[in-house]
Amino acid sequence: MEFHEEAFVLSARAHGDTGVVVDLLTETHGRQSAYVAGGASRRMKSFLQPGARVIADYRARTSDHLGAARLEPVGEGPSALFDDGLALTGLAAAAAVAQGALPDREPHPGAFLAFEALMGAFQLPDVWPAIFVRFEAGLLEDLGFGLDLSRCAVTGAMDDLIWVSPRTGRAVSSGAGAPYADKLLKLPPFMLGAQAGLGPGDVGHGLALTGHFLEQFVFHSQNRPLPQARIWLIEKLGEQERL
Repeated sequence: MEFHEEAFVLSARAHGDTGVVVDLLTETHGRQSAYVAGGASRRMKSFLQPGARVIADYRARTSDHLGAARLEPVGEGPSALFDDGLALTGLAAAAAVAQGALPDREPHPGAFLAFEALMGAFQLPDVWPAIFVRFEAGLLEDLGFGLDLSRCAVTGAMDDLIWVSPRTGRAVSSGAGAPYADKLLKLPPFMLGAQAGLGPGDVGHGLALTGHFLEQFVFHSQNRPLPQARIWLIEKLGEQERL
């Protein structure tokens, strides 16, 4: 098996004295692990951080074996965010969620494109937390667990959608959901359309919504909790009153 394409680094861990095993997110080959010779060197460490964009020249004897890759950096990558600790926390959370949620060696081009869009948004401090929520919603959709926010699950109405059923992931209107408000998840307006503004609490409600379904449908089946990096992100956003 061989491929040559751009990828995002999700993680890198030491392997032997001088090498590392990297987890890569590619558009056409999904999430792939690869051994990188010399990856522990000072020169290569700088572009083996989560979120770094690279060109990967990958080879493996079979699709079941750990392959080897040569990597070349593309652009600045995470170094452009070194002065923004909150954005770096968001980047680490996004990489951890993608790595934990996506199956190994299974193409998910939608997940790649969602991660790419989020990486481009991290330099927009007022916008990226909401795009992070959309990134997680995109992951759910690409994995077959997309939220149905098009109309009320009870009445079929397309207006005044303010809740989501925690069981089905379908939207619920204000009138239909009022008797069950304490059991429903809040649906922030920005998840219904790009033109909706951000209000107080919207990002927090969005993270609670996507986190619930990531935990229920993706991580629970692996007997794993949501990544700690995501928990740290929520704490940091709360500290800066960005939720």
